[in-house]
Amino acid sequence: MSVENALRARSNNQCELCKSENKLSVYDLPPHAEQREEDSLLVCEKCNLQLTKKEELDSAHWACLSETMWSEVVPVQVVTWRMLSRLRDESWAADAIDQMFLDEPTLAWAKATGDHENSSAVELHRDCNGNILNDGDNVVLTKTLDVKGSSLNAKLGTVVKGIKLVPDNVEQIEGKIEGQTIVILTKYLRKG
Repeated sequence: MSVENALRARSNNQCELCKSENKLSVYDLPPHAEQREEDSLLVCEKCNLQLTKKEELDSAHWACLSETMWSEVVPVQVVTWRMLSRLRDESWAADAIDQMFLDEPTLAWAKATGDHENSSAVELHRDCNGNILNDGDNVVLTKTLDVKGSSLNAKLGTVVKGIKLVPDNVEQIEGKIEGQTIVILTKYLRKG
């Protein structure tokens, strides 16, 4: 039986966090990277985007953790503890985390990524107007840019199609101008 099928059976074809039945996928709990039933969850798209910090946290969505905190499934306990920790500024989340009990190995796993020390704030790629950027978006340059190490001069108003987000730096994207892939600072572009 595949991991996804095992998780679907375990979760009754629902997100193991919020019980949604829409767009379910396997989420491997960091720091584990293998898809194994004991290290994974079945989650909906919204939970996945917020777990992976590709969308801002919606505390109303995570009110479901008040129920999932009682789950006997260890990966569910780990993710619940991590998310409650990220939402600890909300009174309901602080109360829930005070009530939650994890045995020592499970708590060590929950703390392993250090994610619990982060606030609920999520750093996202944003253009000069504060709009969220995604892979594949089209953007327009808001300033003429000289490209280092090249004779290329990217003019104000140039459209850059199909951008790629730089994973470790929310202030940079990659895009092609005149056939050359360059890194562009997000403060010099707007969503097109």
